[in-house]
Amino acid sequence: MNVIDIKNLTKTYGKSRGIDGVTLSVKKGEIYGFIGPNGAGKSTTIKVLLNLIFPTSGEAKIFRLDCVTDTTKIKEDLGYVPSEVRYYDDVKVGEIINYAKTFKKNIDEEYVEHLIKTFDVDLNKKIFELSLGNKKKVALIQAFIHKPKLLILDEPTNGLDPLVQQKLFTELVALKNSGSTIFLSSHNLTEVEEFCDRVAIIKEGKIIEVKNIEEFANKKVKRITLKLSQNLSEEVKALGGEILEFKDNILLFNYNGDINKLLSLLVKYPVEDLIIEEKKLSEVFMAYYEMEGK
Repeated sequence: MNVIDIKNLTKTYGKSRGIDGVTLSVKKGEIYGFIGPNGAGKSTTIKVLLNLIFPTSGEAKIFRLDCVTDTTKIKEDLGYVPSEVRYYDDVKVGEIINYAKTFKKNIDEEYVEHLIKTFDVDLNKKIFELSLGNKKKVALIQAFIHKPKLLILDEPTNGLDPLVQQKLFTELVALKNSGSTIFLSSHNLTEVEEFCDRVAIIKEGKIIEVKNIEEFANKKVKRITLKLSQNLSEEVKALGGEILEFKDNILLFNYNGDINKLLSLLVKYPVEDLIIEEKKLSEVFMAYYEMEGK
């Protein structure tokens, strides 16, 4: 069963592009990553899902319900954390959490206490006394409070220290294991790599790739540093290598071909040094960012 279904979704702002023909689906019980450069269309997509803006064309559904006509019903089982958290300055943290409870059914008070203790928030402090990170922790508790069937998180780790980030993902995995679905928009490619089941990459308003994380990992791209007196760039390119640089007799390239063919080439030359590293998944994703602004 799909929790989110988006088909040919387009949003334009006059002559300006928002998103263009976005199509994706998110399965029940998965953590789904949504990444792309600034201005790619991530926030626009999320705002349509939340019915904060109306689509120009196409459709978006959550729980098989239309995001425009059924938004009230959808939000009963949805939690949301924006990238930038804003509250009234004079409101106390406890008042915000208690107010959030009034919008949801069947609140588990023990779970709420668990969240307050886990994220270590002071219920008596007013918002103006809180740092950016502590405001984000309040927003997380507010979103988690009813154990939502779907969590939509827009840059949730912004402002959080590493320990709190770890606690956040512990809670997310626990929710996933209990059947919740998480839609995670993030610039932190390491957390996408570690926690997401699938990922969609959006650029210039269009989805350019949707893959299982395992599929990216199985590409087994290696970064190779080769020191020798001759420039083997053309020979390496012929084997499918991606040349990054040749400088001071050091050839740097990415390679995901047959390693035996590469070794057969290298034994013909006096190699001074050879370093073979597994290329991180985050580096694979970075290829989609490199043309930003060009």
